[in-house]
Amino acid sequence: MISLDASSPLKQRLLMQFVFIWAFIGAAFHLYSAFIGYLEPRTQRSIHLFLMVSLIFLLFPGKRGTNTDNFCPTWSNILVFLVALLPFAYSWMEADRINFRLEGVDDTLPIEMVMGTIATLVILEGIRRAVSPVLAGLVTVCIVYLFVTDYMPGVFHYRPLGYGEIIETLYLATGQGIFGSITGIAATMVAIFIAFGAFMESSGVGRLFTNGGEMLAGRYSGGPAKVSVVTSAFFGTMSGSASSNVFTTGSFTIPMMKRIGYRPQVASGIETAASVGGQSAPPIMGAGAFIMSEMTNTPYSDIIVAAVLGSFCFFSLVFISVHLEAKKNNLKGMSAEELPKLKDILKDIHLLVPIVVLVVLLMMHYSPHTAALYSIVSTLVITFFRKNTRFSVKALFNTLYKAGANTAPIAIACAGAGIIVAVLTKTGLVVSIGSIIADVSGGNLWMAAFILMFVVLIMGMGVPTTAAYVITAAVGTPMLINDFGVPILAAHMFVFYFAILADATPPVSIASYAAASIARCNPLETGLQASRMAIAGYFVGLSYLFVPEMRMEGEWQNIIGHLIAIIGGLTMVAGAIAGYLGAHLHLSLRIILPFVGAYLALNSSLELSIRVICVVAILSSLILAPKLMAKKKLNLDS
Repeated sequence: MISLDASSPLKQRLLMQFVFIWAFIGAAFHLYSAFIGYLEPRTQRSIHLFLMVSLIFLLFPGKRGTNTDNFCPTWSNILVFLVALLPFAYSWMEADRINFRLEGVDDTLPIEMVMGTIATLVILEGIRRAVSPVLAGLVTVCIVYLFVTDYMPGVFHYRPLGYGEIIETLYLATGQGIFGSITGIAATMVAIFIAFGAFMESSGVGRLFTNGGEMLAGRYSGGPAKVSVVTSAFFGTMSGSASSNVFTTGSFTIPMMKRIGYRPQVASGIETAASVGGQSAPPIMGAGAFIMSEMTNTPYSDIIVAAVLGSFCFFSLVFISVHLEAKKNNLKGMSAEELPKLKDILKDIHLLVPIVVLVVLLMMHYSPHTAALYSIVSTLVITFFRKNTRFSVKALFNTLYKAGANTAPIAIACAGAGIIVAVLTKTGLVVSIGSIIADVSGGNLWMAAFILMFVVLIMGMGVPTTAAYVITAAVGTPMLINDFGVPILAAHMFVFYFAILADATPPVSIASYAAASIARCNPLETGLQASRMAIAGYFVGLSYLFVPEMRMEGEWQNIIGHLIAIIGGLTMVAGAIAGYLGAHLHLSLRIILPFVGAYLALNSSLELSIRVICVVAILSSLILAPKLMAKKKLNLDS
């Protein structure tokens, strides 16, 4: 956060105050428009980008890797900031005329070509600075492709496009491109939920989550690692950002894990796996979930319901993996002196009220932005009754600054994703790539799922979850729905899960780099450990295609049965990877168990009762047999 140090030179303090005010205005605009009712799409999106894209150049230096804390914009940053205002101000002022122009019929004006070019360039540079050079490179490749479509072979060949038509696709179209529906979601639902997360964080709810996690899990074997899992699940309900979770919870859980004996790469891998799962934790599941609601025309409350069991399975299995690792290495828990007292939790327990308000309103089918707005109001009201949580005027302004600053990178990432989807749609690659995957799979859904899984994981390397999800959903989900008859929500949840897991999948996993920087270890080793701990997520993603009960569809007895089968089967997989399941496992068991566990977890064609019986019998024999043998040996010795 910007610090307005009185000892700073006057010009520097004035510039930093301006940055603070600009971010504050950005957050205030989103709250105000949510309160009065959103403006017509072109206007809402233009003002959103006018405020957020320009803010990037005030918050992030041109050289990546430079510390952004207390960064003061240079004159070159200010110049780019001013240039970045122009194309979005033009779109704002000319919104009515642009809305009534006929796409593909009306000519693109020279001024529109200039503004479209500037908008594209500042978005590319903003993505490079604030999001990822990988995503910036991907957007650049797509834009260059538009200029050479008629030279490309095979499915990549398309008719030649003039410069005016390219600018029309990227800048003037309201349904796609920079001002498309993806930006529309960022300008409405995503922005208001980011503001809600900022208010919750400032209220001190993080303290409650941390104390609650320590009280629930801290005393047991491998306590700090289990605290990491529990607190990351709690934080995931309000942040929806893997890297944010890592820095928030990992700053204290990773050192604690190292202190009790976890290797640095294992400690950071556990934190990465738990934090990545936060994006799947309802009620706030990251920007991708809101986009999913729009793309599938599904109420957000239905997406929350569909995500509940998947999130429960994910965190349960991460918790089990952590427990097995701790037992295998005989790691202890936190001491009684380190654990919080009940009174520490009770003094903050009222901070859960806004989350309850949010969930209740969503389940009552209030629109997501209305539910979030009421939840923000409830946060201000409920915190007022305790001195330790009450918002001061300064805290309120700082919270709105934080909301604006956190929205800017999401806004520009969504604009970049909109450009990519526009290119894929304009040139027909959406259909062509999907057809290639369907042909290669030979009509086999399992094969198509594995191909698409690897596409999503590769796409997500160094690319934010939202962008990875949007791009691959545009390509892959129509193929799953049309060629294989997969329900629309199942197809999107499948892609969404693997877009999330890309953050924990080496070699390029953003969250792993964040955790490794705290643990002071190799990011690649952290990514490998994170993938091991998050192995359940890969199976959960697949289960959305093959197990309808994972989406809360069907009778409750079947839902519980499938839940037992999936958690039990994946426990075998986790035990085999750890080499421990009640006792150290023989090599032959470590080879066999992953296949048996995966088969029982995902093979919905096998009678459910048989799967449940097999899971219970195998786990019981593996866990209880060594204990019974040890007890028998003790009796014989005595």
